[in-house]
Amino acid sequence: MSFVLDNSLAMCWLLVDGKPADVAYAETVLEALSDQQALVPSLWALEACNVIAKAEAKGLLTEARSQAFIALLERLNIATDTATAARALSDTLHLARRYKLSAYDAAYLELALRTGLPLATLDADLKKAAQAAGVQAFAQASLTG
Repeated sequence: MSFVLDNSLAMCWLLVDGKPADVAYAETVLEALSDQQALVPSLWALEACNVIAKAEAKGLLTEARSQAFIALLERLNIATDTATAARALSDTLHLARRYKLSAYDAAYLELALRTGLPLATLDADLKKAAQAAGVQAFAQASLTG
């Protein structure tokens, strides 16, 4: 089984911050990648780069720690969707408007809707929108599937 992986969750692997339940969920998703594939929109790598660069600038990460994390990401079973940009000014914009999401978050929702895959996210607004749109949460899908 595959799932859509939101950047908020992947960055929890790096920064290990947030509520204990969120960190535990992030670890569960990371473990799932040993036998499942995550699908991400094409903006995912840029979002990860932005978080890494900002965390380094704030002194939260060293460049060496960032490079080790990037090496981990490159080993994981994460595939990039190539249709994200083609849908940005249509489906994604519609979802951003409808659910009052950023275009970035709407790209994850669009991908989950288009592929019928569950969504793994820690973002509260994206979770709420996904639920309203009928997208299954990854943990729920993996426990019942």
